[in-house]
Amino acid sequence: MTVHPLHSTKAAYVRRDGRWDDLERLRMSSPMYDATIEEINGRRIRVGNHWLSDFASCNYLGFDLEPEIMDAVDPYVRTWGTHPSWSRLLGNPKPYIEIEERLTELLGAPDTLLLPTITHIHMSVIPVLAGKGMIFLDSQSHKTIYDGCMYAKGLGATVQRFRANDPDHLEELLKAAPKGVARLVAMDGVNSMTGLAPDLARFAQVCRENDALLYVDEAHGFGVIGERTPDETSPYGSRGNAIVKYAGETYDNIVLVGGFSKAYSSLMAFLALPTWLKNHLKVAAPPYLYSGPSPTASLATVMAGLDVNEKRGDEIRADLYRKTMKVLDHVRALGLYTPNTGTTPIIELPLAQGQDIQQVGQFLWDRGVYVTLAAYPLVPRDQVGFRIQVTAANTDEELDDLNAVLSELAAGQQLRDAA
Repeated sequence: MTVHPLHSTKAAYVRRDGRWDDLERLRMSSPMYDATIEEINGRRIRVGNHWLSDFASCNYLGFDLEPEIMDAVDPYVRTWGTHPSWSRLLGNPKPYIEIEERLTELLGAPDTLLLPTITHIHMSVIPVLAGKGMIFLDSQSHKTIYDGCMYAKGLGATVQRFRANDPDHLEELLKAAPKGVARLVAMDGVNSMTGLAPDLARFAQVCRENDALLYVDEAHGFGVIGERTPDETSPYGSRGNAIVKYAGETYDNIVLVGGFSKAYSSLMAFLALPTWLKNHLKVAAPPYLYSGPSPTASLATVMAGLDVNEKRGDEIRADLYRKTMKVLDHVRALGLYTPNTGTTPIIELPLAQGQDIQQVGQFLWDRGVYVTLAAYPLVPRDQVGFRIQVTAANTDEELDDLNAVLSELAAGQQLRDAA
């Protein structure tokens, strides 16, 4: 009997799930999976002896390379050490409080609460908000939201899915739900693959009219989109204060979840929420009770990032918009399909039918372009392809090289047509 190498294991008690075979095969064969990045130079990265232009970074504002932000780390470490390791319930380094105050003002929220990561928040806060009530989950929500909902289900909540970006379907489900139970609607803000933002005003209206709390994961929108103003420098709006302000909405019946690990290039996340709920989570959310805090370097870079955002964030966003449109306009001119019909710097490109993600990934690698490969089961089979993330730190030369490579892929009919 021949044993498939993906299924062979000395630990027979570890059960392999065959649906991960494609991804495991890709991990073993593609240089873009599990790569060791040995050096960076701006948005250029070196893997072994091979230099590539990085379009897999989520550092949208380029804050990871800002000298002013990097210089802020040493004074904080000298003051607070590398990692004050109290749980937040026991003790809060003062920068936590200062960041929450500044963030609350930036977001225009009632209050904010900092926790280590968005995944920590989903897994701990969703069960608290849902209790033994009902969760209505957008069918295209991020996997970490789904996991948080499944954990809540294991604790007694009921979970129903509604069609993506379909507030009317959500309304039908809410109206059919039993009276008198907690109702939580969980969904993405700016979607991590399509780059599209939902009609938040409509979803908020449906939730308020049906006594539901709207829980929004804004990992990719915070820092990029914000409040609309007459003097805004780009269609992203101003201040980068996320989808609630971008939609001209209030925080009534809305809990916004966001993170600093994308646009702000720092390990920290937050909730925008009422003060009473913040205080409740301080005794009910495990990361506040038990987890170590974010490293001191994260406190420093978030605070410095808020300074840079205040001084020239809109200028950076205008440059990010220009660079994003340089790629999006080229994609559209080539007649390629992308679900991003807007302007955000997340550009998903599904493969044409019958094309192999391993071969396309190798082609990109050989041409010096580093992207996020989206393989099954990370995405459905009909959405297998790759994601480009443009950042303010990418150079125009890198963008020109990317566009030339996309032209080659289009000429070879390896990417899906828009028609």
